[in-house]
Amino acid sequence: MRPKSEPKQVQRELFQVELEQIIDMNHALVRLGQSIEWAEFEEALGATYHPTQGAPGISTRLMVALHYLKYQHDLSDEGVLAHWVENPYWQHFSGGRYFQHRLPMDASSMTRWRSRLGEAGAEQMLRATITAGIRMGAIRSSELKRINVDTTVQSKAIRYPTDARLYHRCRERLVKAARQEGVKIKQSYQHVGRKLLMQSSRYAHARQMQRARACTRKLRTQLGRVIREIERQVTEPSDTLSKLLETAHQIHAQQRHDKNKVYSVHEPEVACIAKGKAGKPYEFGNKVSVASTSRGGWLVGAKSFTGNPYDGHTLAAQMKQVRSMIGERVREAHVDMGYRGHNYQGRITVHLDKRRRGRTPRPLWRWMKRRAAIEPSIGHLKNEHRLDRNRLKGVAGDAINALLAAAAMNFQKLLGVFWLYFLRALLNVLSRLRLLTAPTNPPISSLTT
Repeated sequence: MRPKSEPKQVQRELFQVELEQIIDMNHALVRLGQSIEWAEFEEALGATYHPTQGAPGISTRLMVALHYLKYQHDLSDEGVLAHWVENPYWQHFSGGRYFQHRLPMDASSMTRWRSRLGEAGAEQMLRATITAGIRMGAIRSSELKRINVDTTVQSKAIRYPTDARLYHRCRERLVKAARQEGVKIKQSYQHVGRKLLMQSSRYAHARQMQRARACTRKLRTQLGRVIREIERQVTEPSDTLSKLLETAHQIHAQQRHDKNKVYSVHEPEVACIAKGKAGKPYEFGNKVSVASTSRGGWLVGAKSFTGNPYDGHTLAAQMKQVRSMIGERVREAHVDMGYRGHNYQGRITVHLDKRRRGRTPRPLWRWMKRRAAIEPSIGHLKNEHRLDRNRLKGVAGDAINALLAAAAMNFQKLLGVFWLYFLRALLNVLSRLRLLTAPTNPPISSLTT
């Protein structure tokens, strides 16, 4: 059921403190809360609620505000709720009227709300920051004509994959799922498998690789036995067990040099991506395309892709998302040489970077050299806004995490714009006071000299 809308005229509470009495109404977070169109989120998410059944949902503005603050400060669900109780500005930004001393909900409600949000709702959160920036005048129309596009890797929250651990973990998950469906497993290899995994790690650490490989082969044999026993007893497995059996077959059959291998049991869509970095030769996650304005560095797109597609084959989908964010305002897009042979065919002119200027006009060459401005933006997304370690589940979690990280970065920039306006106003006031208190007649010493 949809969240209840608050009445416009609320009777004042006698024993509660109003937030407007204890905060500065010129604070950047307060003014930004007044610039965001909160009703658009309720319209976008209204179709996900049942019209009559169920208890009323939690306030949409509260949930959206908590996710902005969560990704802005790189906090967990529990951490952002703990800070919300202590900070009156956060409570006012999320639509509160009175100061609250208790948690507004359980942290698990944020997890369930993200599944309701989906990729379309996360795109709406990013679009709201862009709209607020245009309305405030922080984002000028001329800045939206040229964008920079690049790709990065969004690492998944998985352990470093090894064959022995994959066999052991997959066997554990299979046994647990089969027993939940009433299947009796004759031998689960619980204690034997754990001992073999420990021995394999110790042998590998001691550089006794033949013994380590022997332990790995035994773990693989145990996995195959469990798979065959479950398939003999279960003729029509459930969806969960069927997917797990498919993953187990792939793990059991894959070899070292195979393509599209499974690196994690709970996240089978994770890919091994090499971006040519000296510090990180390989990263395990998915590819994310990021689009930002050439001037200002405002993020206008963050598209997640499953697996490891070629950079040039991600450009068309990225341009489609940018068009849904800011309309038909983009005229030129600048990309690096990894986009050669891209699949975009549209009215936007795509400029590929090159090493030498040649006959390129000087103004265009300057814009092409500004393509590298997107690299520090990606660094901020990873180090400050939770793009470096994705903890959300599945393909939908990959898309939501990338979009919320981009929305949080724009959110941070909007707060900086408000603080800049505040400092300018303060300097103007101080300069006026200095003029008013300045002496009208020059000092005698200046006249004598």
